[in-house]
Amino acid sequence: MGVYLNPGNDKFYKAINSEIYVDKTELIQYTNRVFNTMQQNVCVSRPRRFGKSMTANMLAAYYSRGCQSEKLFDGLKIKEDSSFSKYLNKYNVFFINMQEFLSRRKTVEKMVLRLNRILMRDLKQEYPDVDYFDEEDLAESMQDVYQQTGCPFVIIIDEWDCIFREYKSDKEAQEQYLDFLRDFLKDKSYIHLAYMTGILPVKKYGTHSALNMFDEFSMIYAGPLAKFVGFTETEVRELCEKYHMDMREIREWYDGYRFENCEPVYNPRSVVNGMLFGSIRNYWNMTESFEALQTYIDMNFEGLKDDILSMLAGEHIPVNTGNFTNDMTTFRDENDVLTLLIHLGYLAYDSTEHCVYIPNNEIRNEYANAVSVSDWGEVSKALKNSADVLNAIWNQNEQMVAQGIQRAHFETSHLQYNDENALSYTISLALYAARNYYSVYRELPTGKGFADMVFIPRKKFPDKPALVVELKWDKSAKGAISQIKQKQYCKSLEEYAGNILLAGINYSKKDKEHQCMIEKIMK
Repeated sequence: MGVYLNPGNDKFYKAINSEIYVDKTELIQYTNRVFNTMQQNVCVSRPRRFGKSMTANMLAAYYSRGCQSEKLFDGLKIKEDSSFSKYLNKYNVFFINMQEFLSRRKTVEKMVLRLNRILMRDLKQEYPDVDYFDEEDLAESMQDVYQQTGCPFVIIIDEWDCIFREYKSDKEAQEQYLDFLRDFLKDKSYIHLAYMTGILPVKKYGTHSALNMFDEFSMIYAGPLAKFVGFTETEVRELCEKYHMDMREIREWYDGYRFENCEPVYNPRSVVNGMLFGSIRNYWNMTESFEALQTYIDMNFEGLKDDILSMLAGEHIPVNTGNFTNDMTTFRDENDVLTLLIHLGYLAYDSTEHCVYIPNNEIRNEYANAVSVSDWGEVSKALKNSADVLNAIWNQNEQMVAQGIQRAHFETSHLQYNDENALSYTISLALYAARNYYSVYRELPTGKGFADMVFIPRKKFPDKPALVVELKWDKSAKGAISQIKQKQYCKSLEEYAGNILLAGINYSKKDKEHQCMIEKIMK
């Protein structure tokens, strides 16, 4: 058992012995199915903290000759598959974390030299009696081992794309790295499976087709690997039952990723922490500050800020993902920025409608943090002041609410402010802080129609009143309150035991002013 060649199963052992382990071993069914076929090269890209390394550790524990892992898979799904015993612990596995090698050297050239030397050292230690033709040529030495032992190789590369994230603008270094991977992996008869994982899909380099042999599964197209991206709805529901957590709140905070022919997918790290700590809050952002998001949403592309504001209000925005070059510096328009944010996990992608949206409250808070410290004029101020507007509603201070909404009113340089739908964007920003206390619904079916906005308190805030908000464009706030009553918008809240505040909000086209009227319903 070497350090990088034929590693042990200690890391997988640690994963399955954690308090929460969700069984994703069925992924091995897929890798066994493509083993030593034209589809044997698999590249999986996922956002940070979505379990990429855990999956790589699982594959190493399964294929590596350096350990005996049969008992570790007892009770796990793959154990019941007919292919389980056929491939178990029978192959020479190289497990490489590229980030580890890059952090030890200042240039890609030196990193590649170090990697070659270390892997070659492990190879010679494992097979000292092999007649190596050229001990400085790793690929040729792997061929020598295969010819003399008949044992194929499995290559597992974690953080494959770290070069493109840390050397974002160094095209020469990136191409040098791709050439190394091509020489290491492409058309090698002794490699029967290559599995790479990272955040970005394989880099497109014009006519440079270094890694065109890989099948790619990403946040845009996850294909047959979709249910392994994160936790599925079924898996999360089982955890909620075990840990006595509210499934509705978990869904609002950590759900939102959608793939064809798959249940909704949840952020795994956040779900695990939510269960273990018994608290709904932001966990994903602990691994990276919101400034990373701020860099991209502040880019000066026409329509980008409008789209971010629309998505903050709950809208889905059309996107063209086809021209993205899979790096972090080549941006020709807002589509490239939005596509990168999909891969980073800051946006979710609807492949049927070809739209993007903010997946959940946890990520929405990241956008709010980024926008609030950016130079977005009144929008940034509105987010900062949203807690004051919410308090004004609770205190039924109609004038202060109207003033807060007025401050949140963004001009036509952002969105055309000419209908009730645009007004709802303003309300969403002015009352953004409400998401900390409420589940927010737009166009909620209630009574004889659809209430524009309904805010239902989360279970941990039973003292807060429910809010029913009706929006009017160039009419009257009093008329909005009357409509709430006439169309029985509170009927759907009959099971809600607390008080309810009715808020009618109108924008006067003539005066360009907002008016607010608030009325309490006691239960």
